Formats: sequence, C-alpha cells, structure tokens
Amino acid sequence: MSAAGPLSEVASPCNSVCTIDQVTGYCAGCYRTLDEIAGWMDLSSEARRMLLAELDERRQRYGAAIEQRSAAHARR
Repeated sequence: MSAAGPLSEVASPCNSVCTIDQVTGYCAGCYRTLDEIAGWMDLSSEARRMLLAELDERRQRYGAAIEQRSAAHARR
C-alpha cells in the first residue's frame, strides 16, 4: 500500500460503454486502449493517476469525433 492508500482508491474510468473507436483505438466510453484496459489492475496508484490525466486530454482532443462516429455506427 502506498502513502496515498490502496490501489482500489484510484477507481477505474470504465463507464460500461466499451466500444473501441476504429480510427483512434480508444474506448468510446473511457478513452483507454485495449492494452490500457487489460493492464489497469497491474498499474500502481501513481501510474493510474497519470493515465487518468492522459484520458482527460484524449477526451478533449478526440471526444467529439469519437462520439460522432459512435452515433453514426449506432444508427446503422
């Protein structure tokens, strides 16, 4: 356990959308790659926090385009 507490204190960003955008390779719900999703349990608290910060940047940069593609795919 680190000084910040157990790993479980850094919650997974998963929101159960779980659809991978084919253009970016990011999940349309949490903006992680498949490798990041699979490796979440093995990350330290610090690494999890760093990834969460990166996910915020991805959401800002790619979020609108991913949402647009997801909506278009759902209409098919």
